[in-house]
Amino acid sequence: MCHSFFPVEQARRIRTLPTARPLPALVGAYAAMAALAATAVVILRDAPPWTHPAPWLVVPASTALVTSCALGIALASLGVWLTRLFVGSKSWARALHTELRPVAVGLGDWEIVLVAAFSSVGEELIFRGLLAPWTGVLGSSLLFGLAHQTRGPSRWVWASWAALAGLGFGSIFALTGSLVGPLVAHALVNGANLFFLREHDLGDAGRRD
Repeated sequence: MCHSFFPVEQARRIRTLPTARPLPALVGAYAAMAALAATAVVILRDAPPWTHPAPWLVVPASTALVTSCALGIALASLGVWLTRLFVGSKSWARALHTELRPVAVGLGDWEIVLVAAFSSVGEELIFRGLLAPWTGVLGSSLLFGLAHQTRGPSRWVWASWAALAGLGFGSIFALTGSLVGPLVAHALVNGANLFFLREHDLGDAGRRD
């Protein structure tokens, strides 16, 4: 599933206004989140926000970056595949797809790319760059999941799915010490699944589920 810290219900309300353009608000919110998190890390930890202060693996920076990126691509591939598998076979996934679809329906290709990129940067800097070194992988993942609640029957399905994704992102960051992998994984998952949400209307079957 795609992940968005920006409240889904707020995005839905904006989308229903005929003259509203939610993209600037979304991008601006994510940019502000990224700037706030990066500033907090520099001030409080006196370190760049894209590096973990105590990675599980102690390797050269170039090795850490390549490893992080490779793991991020692998995790994104798994997440995108599981999304399609579950939507095709599980009623709870179809229900979640139907509830989230209005957020993506009106987005153009480049709008999806921008939302995926900015949401990845904003959320990863907050939940992994800022919080993970202090709360641990599990703690930051639980917070990430709680931040993805939305109204409706699929509220906890969405939060649980986000928490599992956060666990993967956080593990890559803690293992390699590089935020590049989580950034790549998050952006790829969000982009691919926003396209999937936009292009696949489950119709009456999804609403019944």
